[in-house]
Amino acid sequence: MSEKKLTIEKIVSLCKRRGFVYPSSEIYGGFAAVYDYGPIGIELKNNLAKAWWKHTVQMRLDVVGLDSGIFMHPTTWKASGHVDGFDDPQIDCKDCKNRMRADHMLEEFDIEADKMTADEINAQVEELKKKGTELKCTNCGSKNLTGAKNFSLMVKSNLGSPVDELSEDNVVYLRPETCGGIYLNYKNVVDSMRVKLPFGIAQIGKAFRNEIVARQFIFRTREFEQMEMQYFLHPSMMQEKYDDWKQVRWDWYLEYGISKENLRWYKHVKLAHYAAEAFDIEYNYTALGGFKEMEGIHQRGDWDLSQHAKFSGKKLDYLDPKTNKRFVPHILETSVGLNRMFLACLHEAYTEEELENGEIRTVLKFDNRLAPIKIAFFPLLKNKPELVAKARELYQKFNSQYNCEFDDNGNIGKRYRRQDEIGTPFCVTVDFESLENQDVTVRDRDTMKQERIKIGDLDAYLVEKL
Repeated sequence: MSEKKLTIEKIVSLCKRRGFVYPSSEIYGGFAAVYDYGPIGIELKNNLAKAWWKHTVQMRLDVVGLDSGIFMHPTTWKASGHVDGFDDPQIDCKDCKNRMRADHMLEEFDIEADKMTADEINAQVEELKKKGTELKCTNCGSKNLTGAKNFSLMVKSNLGSPVDELSEDNVVYLRPETCGGIYLNYKNVVDSMRVKLPFGIAQIGKAFRNEIVARQFIFRTREFEQMEMQYFLHPSMMQEKYDDWKQVRWDWYLEYGISKENLRWYKHVKLAHYAAEAFDIEYNYTALGGFKEMEGIHQRGDWDLSQHAKFSGKKLDYLDPKTNKRFVPHILETSVGLNRMFLACLHEAYTEEELENGEIRTVLKFDNRLAPIKIAFFPLLKNKPELVAKARELYQKFNSQYNCEFDDNGNIGKRYRRQDEIGTPFCVTVDFESLENQDVTVRDRDTMKQERIKIGDLDAYLVEKL
């Protein structure tokens, strides 16, 4: 059998057709760069989050969990630098009103503009003009463009009286990243949980960014989920622990079925002013054109706690019980986008096979632990009450242990194909022999092989496989 090329159109179509991801507010024409996760998609997303939490929090003695609020005191973002410096350079087309990331436009000319200010970008644009090159609108091709200007990525809101106008006096922000809540709760955790350095605080939660260009399906959206862990330590331990966490996070992906060939490290050359070192784990999103950032692992120094101590007036240092000296802990961060991990999982699992008879089979070959549905139970025929009753009985028995489905709609071949497309590892079919011999047919998703298993042995068989 041969495999077909994966495209983003195929992924989007499958996600809509099989209940993974829907366009938000679709009945009103959609809402740009926001997506809803359907009945199958939320199961996959939850399984990914549970797997991350298990390895990051549950299985470690040095990490605790947190769920902080989306809204925080506005000074939080002043202290972190987001209010004054969390923006992207924007260029608009005067003809078609298309909005573009200016730094991305310069990258087309091999100019590394990731950390440039709007003024620096405008200077680069002028240099290109002197060489006879002008930027063009990515939508209509027009050269009638505005200059670069800074575009804040912070999403503003207000709390209090609904008739109050939005002003700097009552503005609040939807958090642009989840780590802010971790820093604000660092002292609470130290005081209440009797933790000792080094230790981490992990969190899964929503973040919001007013992206200029939010495209490529769920890869870059205005509302997304982050899974972050902030590890607090003495600076003398940073490099050792940093290398350890890099290996831990790399191995996690291999553990859950991401192939080594589709992963690579990217070292940041241009660093934030507070950072000592920063690496990204990139995944090869072939349907999006190649390797792109999925997770960041950064050395953040003591900047975050120092800033919040300065702006809040509260001491956020740590008393070393061995030396009896106080210091502001340094921070090691691991931060992954759950949506990007979800998309990487779909990429890795998506397989389109041409079978020997020429039929095309689309199957999602997830790691069984991540599969949204673990087992599907079928009666061979819908109009035979005794087969339906037995299949339902097995479904009810195993659904308390695994996430299962019961399906008696359509012929057995169509039911198999639907389960293939949502990545269900095993399909169990009850037929007339089942009633006589107390056995069932179990079909494997990846190989499509079928075998007869005694109903009494089915539990042990599935425990071993799942």
